[in-house]
Amino acid sequence: MDLPDNAISARGLVKTYPATRTMPAMQALKGVDLTIPRGAIFGLLGPNGAGKSTFINILAGLTKKTAGRVEIWGRDIDTRARDARAAIGVVPQEIAADVFFTPRESLDVQAGLYGVPKAQRRTDELLAALGLSDKADAYVRQLSGGMKRRLMVAKAMVHNPPVLVLDEPTAGVDVELRRQLWAYVESLNRQGVTIVLTTHYLEEAEALCDTIAIVNRGQVVACEPTAQLLKRLDTRTVVVTPDTALAAAPRIGEFETRLRPNGDLAVAFKSAGAGVEQVLAQIRAAGVTIRDLRTEDPDLEDVFVALTSDSPRPEAA
Repeated sequence: MDLPDNAISARGLVKTYPATRTMPAMQALKGVDLTIPRGAIFGLLGPNGAGKSTFINILAGLTKKTAGRVEIWGRDIDTRARDARAAIGVVPQEIAADVFFTPRESLDVQAGLYGVPKAQRRTDELLAALGLSDKADAYVRQLSGGMKRRLMVAKAMVHNPPVLVLDEPTAGVDVELRRQLWAYVESLNRQGVTIVLTTHYLEEAEALCDTIAIVNRGQVVACEPTAQLLKRLDTRTVVVTPDTALAAAPRIGEFETRLRPNGDLAVAFKSAGAGVEQVLAQIRAAGVTIRDLRTEDPDLEDVFVALTSDSPRPEAA
């Protein structure tokens, strides 16, 4: 069977939640067009309430769309619902596991729900890959939060889906666990699994994702390769360490200046309109003697804020 070019394709996707006694009707998705290439690590970012969870729930079959068309691994979720669900594994943000089962039992039950024959189950392989072998026969209620999150990833992989969706997978976990989890995710991607990631850790998305879509108010406001998305802003920043501590940021021409808590002076400028030498000349003209300096390019957070400036900044999870 030929592999599809795209892991997920959405066209004109709309979701409207009907009015209730206390809330008016709400349109969570407003004609979303989104293509996720096969084999990508794809970032789906946006402020709280942007529509990310609604999109994921439609993919998972948990929410019924109002209009539009969605295909997962080339399978229409309306006409081939069972096949579409078999092609995707979803790791929800909320930890949901039967605390009276062991991890081994949890994976076996999940595999049974997907109709995976006992001879083809990968329970021990998944437990080992996610560092849960020594807890295979402990009750889930005895596991730490990080272990439970790893178990959720294993449950999503029991039927060997070609697409894995991770909704805030590293929220609230320590740095070491985050590294372990991403090492496993990257190994899955090298094996051909398409990864769709939502995260509030923008540096994480910048480091891992080859393509990023930003959703705001139910619409896709950007969808580009990560490197191309970062080039959207032509703003650079000159950061100087003054010889003498400054009491406040001085006025430097028409540039935006800010005094950082460590005493460094940050001067932002448009690359197309000025060069570093021009900025430095203005800094010296303002009476600032420079002891050290460096330049900074925009990061994903800058792009995110620029594209969703009518919304709150993403929370630090």
